[in-house]
Amino acid sequence: MILTGGSSTHPDVAAALRDCRRAFGSVALFSGIVNLLMLAGPLYMLQVYDRVLSSRSVPTLVALSIFLVGAFAFQGVLDLIRSRVVVRAAMLLDQRLALAAHGAMLRLSIATRHAGEAPQPTRDLDQIRAFLTGAGPVAICDMPWIPVFLCICFLIHPWLGFAATAGGITLFAMTLLTEHASGGPARAAAQDAGIRSVMVEAQRRSGETIMAMGMAGALAQRWGGVNDRYIGATARLSDVASSFGSVSKVLRLLLQSVMLGLGAYLVLRLELTAGAMIAASIMMGRALAPIETAIANWRAFIGARQSVARLSETLARAEPKRAATTLPKPARSLGVEQVTVVPPGGMTPIVAGVRFGLKAGDVLGIIGPSGAGKTSLVRTLVGIWRPAKGSVRLDGAALDQWEPEALGQHIGFISQTVELFDGTISENIARMGVSPDADAVLRAAQAAGAHDMILRLPSGYDTRIGEGGAMLSAGQRQRVALARALYGDPFLVVLDEPNSNLDNDGELALRQAMVNLKARGAIVVLIAHRPSILSVCDQVLLLANGTQLEFGPRDEISRKLVPQRGPVAPAAAAAAGNLKVVGAAAGGGWT
Repeated sequence: MILTGGSSTHPDVAAALRDCRRAFGSVALFSGIVNLLMLAGPLYMLQVYDRVLSSRSVPTLVALSIFLVGAFAFQGVLDLIRSRVVVRAAMLLDQRLALAAHGAMLRLSIATRHAGEAPQPTRDLDQIRAFLTGAGPVAICDMPWIPVFLCICFLIHPWLGFAATAGGITLFAMTLLTEHASGGPARAAAQDAGIRSVMVEAQRRSGETIMAMGMAGALAQRWGGVNDRYIGATARLSDVASSFGSVSKVLRLLLQSVMLGLGAYLVLRLELTAGAMIAASIMMGRALAPIETAIANWRAFIGARQSVARLSETLARAEPKRAATTLPKPARSLGVEQVTVVPPGGMTPIVAGVRFGLKAGDVLGIIGPSGAGKTSLVRTLVGIWRPAKGSVRLDGAALDQWEPEALGQHIGFISQTVELFDGTISENIARMGVSPDADAVLRAAQAAGAHDMILRLPSGYDTRIGEGGAMLSAGQRQRVALARALYGDPFLVVLDEPNSNLDNDGELALRQAMVNLKARGAIVVLIAHRPSILSVCDQVLLLANGTQLEFGPRDEISRKLVPQRGPVAPAAAAAAGNLKVVGAAAGGGWT
């Protein structure tokens, strides 16, 4: 197929395009019949001018007209079928690649610093599908019939054949010029479109902050600059396409007039009949029509071809490693072995040499000043980021030995920024499963201490919360997120500041949930700047500047940190303050 990118095309994309090519085989067959039926018009004109007018035979005219109507009706039916086959082929392509593009979008959202890259796979798939359902592919299927119509022109008269061929070569040369001239503007427009859409979405989500702090004018200027670049690139691309399209249209009309003028000259020389002159003009118009249509749709073709290349490259880069063996459910330990973390697209480690081990039932609190690398570490613990060095192991198996979907069933996670989805409370707790387990949803909500809070909502578990959980308060979103993290009784539960928006009741529910997790043998890792939650921790990990300073039992770490006086390291001092409060809250023997 013309959209394939050779050996660089991703196997999934190549396979989907091959399936489309098979579908387009039937389109080509229908195109052949349609093009043969196109001969009905010229033949009708030839017979009318050369036979009916000379013989003045009404029955002949009626018979020819009936034949013409039947041919055009059959052509219309085949053209309708051909169009529907094209649409079905585009749907087939989308069905084959939609899930892969969606998965690549999710993986890119955490694997790249450039926010505009993440939605690009789905945009590329839309671009390819839009081209396939347009007029361009049908014109490409019609192009093999161009020589047939030119040969008929030669058969009518060689001079007419040469004139039509010269016109076809001229239009084809314009097609090549169109591709050369539109490549740069097409790439610039695609890049600016991605940046533009990302800015719009980011500002939409932050509308309240923007309006409250008077940032609308400044952000409008920034967006206006990007929008101007995008409009400029699309204008240049449109100028190229419209310029060549207009020239090709004028040229085709001129060629038809030249054919009529040349045909008239041949008629005067008694080398051609009037009917043959009209038929040759129609034949040339039909021969050049696919080229003109291709030029008019060249912008879409260039965009689709670039989308195939980008989608192939994106799927290859974002393709997850698939585990060959299904591992048993983890139940014993979490091991972190000399883990070094480098953010996606970065070169400098932000966490280096972290090592510790936890067994079933352990609760680990990670403390340290802002920028210590706590969030980066927990992203690595749950498999969001791969460690640059070292490994994270569940029951001795490194995380990359798990199939990602299977691993996710054994992990509960709350990120710093809680994100819920448009749907019901029940659907969100069930991790948006198509067929959620109602009993498991109730157990998760009860384990998170959110059951009573949910029942007070207008429709209870069936309350729709809107995009991002907009119908809930920050504390309610956090409690629903905790229930989601506990859904399915995961073995490893990682909580990044899970009490940042909780009131007293919510924090008591969180602490009870952690006690219950510990009792059932789960491993809990949490980051907390509010020290009261650390009272339920068995172990404490102290980070500073991405380096592990201390790891061990909470009471042991407290004895190391609290007695320090004088020039204490900022991280140690902050941790000591946290642990003092924890000791008081827990009623322990140290302060």
